[in-house]
Amino acid sequence: MRAKVQAIKMIVIGASKGGGSALKTLLSALPRDFPLPVAIVQHRGPETGSLLRDMLQAGCLQPVVEVEDKELILGGRVYLAPASYHLLVDNGCFSLSTEAPVSYARPSVDVLFESAADACGAGLMAVVLTGANQDGAAGTVAVKRRGGLVVVQEPSTAEHPTMPRAAIAAWGHVSGDTIRNSTNSGHVPDRSCPLQILPLEEIGPFIVREAKKSADDHFHTTPVLPEVLAGHPEEAGMTQEEKHTHKK
Repeated sequence: MRAKVQAIKMIVIGASKGGGSALKTLLSALPRDFPLPVAIVQHRGPETGSLLRDMLQAGCLQPVVEVEDKELILGGRVYLAPASYHLLVDNGCFSLSTEAPVSYARPSVDVLFESAADACGAGLMAVVLTGANQDGAAGTVAVKRRGGLVVVQEPSTAEHPTMPRAAIAAWGHVSGDTIRNSTNSGHVPDRSCPLQILPLEEIGPFIVREAKKSADDHFHTTPVLPEVLAGHPEEAGMTQEEKHTHKK
């Protein structure tokens, strides 16, 4: 169990084969005012161009953008790793890398999860979706060790269950925990449990509940604002017009 439930600052998602459809389902559950940044690694080839971004945007109420190097991380946006580039979280910004593939993939889920875990610690939620390899397993361990929350798609609901199964196995191997399927309890999952195993259609609503509960719990003590994550705490509470003027 997590010793202390902390406010979620960022959501990171990893998917591989079958991920396009799974991501559409998940993102469609996020309301227009969802406040947190969402970063996604989906394995794909460079020939896909903007097809994935366009497909996800069609079913998502937040702007979906392909990340540019050194781009500031802002709440209320969905960030997509470009094909053939690793995506990292670095001091309130994203960075892109062309270093060697990890787990046979570039972008790699492990690279995103590990860098985000270093940046956000217990304020990170990492989500592992369908996939046909084991990318994300090492990243899941990194998130666990930093105190973050991991959500894994129930393998029986995944088009390709290898990636979710690898993440669950890696978690259990490190912790020695007996893994219990969160969906068998017959009630809303316990947010203090650092591993949630949920069917695809329950993951989006769970993310929304967790983000809202985090905001409610910490509103008067440690609010997590997009400007703080993005390295601009002086802009917290400003309107968009005031922020624009401040940057001049």
